[in-house]
Amino acid sequence: MLLVGLEGWQRWSISGGLLVAAVAAALIIHYLLFRFLTRVSKGISVLPEGVLTKHFGGPARWIMICVAVRLELPFLGASERLANTIAHILSLLLIAMISWLLIKATYVLQDCVVSRFSIEEEDNLRARKIYTQLNVLKRITIVVVSVLALGMMLMTFPRVRQLGTTILASAGIIGIIIGMASQRTIGTFIAGLQIAFTQPIRVDDVVIVENEWGRIEEITLTYVVVKIWDLRRLIVPITYFIEKPFQNWTRTTADILGTVFIYVDYTVPVEVIREELSRLLKNSELWDGKVCVLQVTNASERTVELRALVSASDASKAWSLRCQVREKLIDFIRKNYPDALPKLRAEFHQLKDR
Repeated sequence: MLLVGLEGWQRWSISGGLLVAAVAAALIIHYLLFRFLTRVSKGISVLPEGVLTKHFGGPARWIMICVAVRLELPFLGASERLANTIAHILSLLLIAMISWLLIKATYVLQDCVVSRFSIEEEDNLRARKIYTQLNVLKRITIVVVSVLALGMMLMTFPRVRQLGTTILASAGIIGIIIGMASQRTIGTFIAGLQIAFTQPIRVDDVVIVENEWGRIEEITLTYVVVKIWDLRRLIVPITYFIEKPFQNWTRTTADILGTVFIYVDYTVPVEVIREELSRLLKNSELWDGKVCVLQVTNASERTVELRALVSASDASKAWSLRCQVREKLIDFIRKNYPDALPKLRAEFHQLKDR
């Protein structure tokens, strides 16, 4: 009895030693492989330093360990039932780890794009296009890979396979029911694809949505986050940008015109105000040097309406420039032509005594 116990202990000790050796060998191969990849990636300009190790290191390590244990399994001397159970668990882990690796590939692509295209630059139209497509496609990839991985894992169970065969036999009826129930979900998914490829909006676009001015902060498969100027967030269904009209101030370029209205008396010297506007814009860092116009656009019984039309490189600068021009022109008129400020005229006639 003691001899049998010693033999069993010796067998399990050898098996454990083989298992530890296999795992150690897998870890050594993983270390050497990624050290080699890190060295090679330094010569590739599109790959940021350490990006492969950062994203692929974790899943690749577990894949190698699973493969090493699976190859060592026949030599462990386990019973057939235990060996089959362990092999099944390893298969599930391999599917999960490979799916993790595929998802991480989208993060590698994202880091490569971020390193080449900066969204912080002033002329960032191309970067915003790529960011928008990449964000939507990354989420689609995660959903598709996760669903496929879950399906493959479930199909490794014999009972689920039998159930799958039964379900496929009645796929027509089930498909109709699912299609009717998930019609809106499918519509949202298709809207996400439309946003990614046609790009009516992009990340960091300036938009007017529901009478709110803001920037596109995030685009997901189901909703869009708009960062409003006062730091509130407006959450809008992604189908909104397919079905309803909205304003996009940076669709092709960020350049924009701004208007300033000033109401003055009929005695105002318009040409002098026009010269002052030109001087103000030339001394302003907010002006892009393209448009400088002052026109009389209306006249009422009391005042004359002056419209200053100015240009800036983006909406934020245009807003600040409008405020600056309005303030400086009013101050200029107040100091130099106070009689040209709006006034109420009245005539008094003295009645003669009868």
